[in-house]
Amino acid sequence: MADQKKRTGGRRKNQRARGKSRGVMVFQRRNYLLLILGIALVVVGYVVMRMENEVDGFISLYVAPLMILGGYLEIIYAIMWRPRKEQAV
Repeated sequence: MADQKKRTGGRRKNQRARGKSRGVMVFQRRNYLLLILGIALVVVGYVVMRMENEVDGFISLYVAPLMILGGYLEIIYAIMWRPRKEQAV
């Protein structure tokens, strides 16, 4: 009975050790580049919206909000993107 407890305890430790892979990054270089691009697009969208200084201007109503929306969608894509198994090293 004591031998069985020792065996299962060892298995649990091995399973925990296998579950934690040290040194593996969640994001890759491409994720960070896409994230930076998305943040830059959001910032540029807000700057363009402020530059026009008109409430009813074309750029403030149509162009800047689309840029901001595109930036946020790019950020979501950057977070969700994963390489295919063939591309992974």
